Amino acid sequence: MKGLKKKRRIQIIVLAFAALALSAGLIGYAFQDGINFFRSPSQVAEAPPGPDEVFRLGGLVEEGSLERGDMIRFVVTDGGASVPVTFVGILPDLFAENQGMIGTGRYVNGVFEASEILAKHDENYMPKEVIDALKEQGVYEAPES
Repeated sequence: MKGLKKKRRIQIIVLAFAALALSAGLIGYAFQDGINFFRSPSQVAEAPPGPDEVFRLGGLVEEGSLERGDMIRFVVTDGGASVPVTFVGILPDLFAENQGMIGTGRYVNGVFEASEILAKHDENYMPKEVIDALKEQGVYEAPES
């Protein structure tokens, strides 16, 4: 009788670990399309991602590079490298030259094709990833308080 209880307990533990492993695998599979890696223009220039990889690109919009029309074109820089960007859609109200931005999209034939553009929300805010990338290049200046 004692051996039967021990065997049943081991079966339950093994079944629980199998269910946990299956759950973790299904969660990972569900999230694989939702995880976007952040890159700075210098990182994109050093190791260009494939055209099928969706990622986030962040930096400052170069002055004089913004062209509005059916397709919006501009250049994003971190001081070390620049990446041309195209976007079809409506830009955020606070989007402007010499301001921080983060875009989600793909890098195809040397151009970042953005599907979404995010801009800063006030004069003192810049996304943490953009600040870190600009500090790495030595071009970040903290806003005056």
